[in-house]
Amino acid sequence: MNITIIGLGLIGGSMALVLKEKGLAKKVVGVDNNLIHQQKALELGLVDEILEMKEAIACADVVIIAIPVNAAEKVLETVLNTIDRQVVMDVGSTKNTICAMAAGNKNGHRFVSTHPMWGTEYSGPEAAVRGAFENKAVVICNKGNSDTDAVMVVEKIYKTLGMHIVYMDAGAHDLHAAYVSHISHITSFALANTVLEKEREEDAIFELASGGFESTVRLAKSNSAMWVPIFMQNRENLLDVLNEHITQLRKFKSCLEKENYDYLLELIEHANDIKRVLK
Repeated sequence: MNITIIGLGLIGGSMALVLKEKGLAKKVVGVDNNLIHQQKALELGLVDEILEMKEAIACADVVIIAIPVNAAEKVLETVLNTIDRQVVMDVGSTKNTICAMAAGNKNGHRFVSTHPMWGTEYSGPEAAVRGAFENKAVVICNKGNSDTDAVMVVEKIYKTLGMHIVYMDAGAHDLHAAYVSHISHITSFALANTVLEKEREEDAIFELASGGFESTVRLAKSNSAMWVPIFMQNRENLLDVLNEHITQLRKFKSCLEKENYDYLLELIEHANDIKRVLK
């Protein structure tokens, strides 16, 4: 099949690599507003050709939208208004807003909303990773709103990428994503700001930061242009999880203030239960 990927960054580029190498994509056409990204994607062999949006849609069997969630809505409307029978899918981290928009379009039944649960703190075509999606989960949202054949095509793409599929309502996805993904980024951004504010010696941060700090703050390197729209779209769920997170932080603070080390022990041991879930 011919696949057009709109957005040649981490996710779009990584998908292109695998789909070409495994032979599912006969041809991959790229669309990107960034001229540097266009050139780099061609140099790295992520895509076979760069075209303008209208041409790229016309020659595709499948159109993959892999751009920040705020831009994805506008592009999806353009794509849905342009297609004939092509399958359209997105890979964004929030689903409620884009699914609602698609539901109001005459070609919305050709759209399959998805979220591959993988990413890194890096961006751009050079961030593309071979084998990135192996044994990871992908969520397909509001499956019943999409044509059966469109869903089957998308399922085939994700199985080729080596992912296992979870089906979920868009609202449920956004709630769960707030708890297991989005809050992790906010926490990482906040921790980085805390250290940058309190530790003025950059050499000390570099020399003394252990693996624990480095892994916790890794997400703070993530692209702000990608994450601010995600936080905006998932605002209500994030406020809920942030309130709980702040409550938990206050418990730790109170233990230290009151020298209540027995309760501190309980808090940490309770947190250790996460080992049962994340084996």
